[in-house]
Amino acid sequence: MSENGRWDQQYVTAGGLRLRVGRHGAGPPLLLITGIGAHLDMWAPFAQHAGERELVAFDPPGAGLSQRPTLPLRMTGLARVVTEMLDALGLERVDVLGYSFGGGLAQELARRAPERVRRLVLCATAPGLGGTPPRPMAALMLATPVRYYHPRLLELSVAHIAGGRTARDPKALARHAGERLRHPPSPLGYAYQLCAVAGWTSLPWLHRVRAPTLVVAGENDPCVPLRNGRLLAKRLPDARLHIVKGGGHLFLLDEPENVAGTIRAFLDAP
Repeated sequence: MSENGRWDQQYVTAGGLRLRVGRHGAGPPLLLITGIGAHLDMWAPFAQHAGERELVAFDPPGAGLSQRPTLPLRMTGLARVVTEMLDALGLERVDVLGYSFGGGLAQELARRAPERVRRLVLCATAPGLGGTPPRPMAALMLATPVRYYHPRLLELSVAHIAGGRTARDPKALARHAGERLRHPPSPLGYAYQLCAVAGWTSLPWLHRVRAPTLVVAGENDPCVPLRNGRLLAKRLPDARLHIVKGGGHLFLLDEPENVAGTIRAFLDAP
């Protein structure tokens, strides 16, 4: 975001796709990878608490204002796109924060391009197949992008997905509803993201990820139950777990002030 509260935007080509990228601030770069269907403007609540660093966010292929690939990409293909995007931006090594679906992509990036990832933050995410699945209602709501299309559909669905403060306090959802609805994903782009994660798992190779990792998990997350965070922290060789008490799936959006300090301390540690 620039001084007027918006990201300094540019478009780069990576993997043959035109991607929208936003940059804000100065200091060590932190790459932000969004959840499924999300776009870079949705990082605004967290960005206000991120501290003295350059935030680098992007719309994944098929979401926001980035180009959709002709055919679906698997997680490995998306990781290659992110690596090429870092090349295009002139960023040799970054810290990486992946949120939900983006946490899976962050794990894949740390596996396939370990020299590019200094430290890793995995928020509200899972190891894929072999982890604990969402609660049934959350899984049903995640199967469709309708929550991105209309305020009423957002209100009806997100509480089931999010839990935590968003479910307890309607005002919490209202505070970031505008960003969520601004650039809805296309149905096909959303389906491609579902395809990318279908059958994907990091469990066979998590023990080979060497980046120091902070796993942040909500205590009351119906979408990614807490057991997933515990499993990630157990399997990763250099990881610590931070549990957000009473937190749901959207703790970086509905209560960033309660989480950002822990993330900053981890990234700033010697």
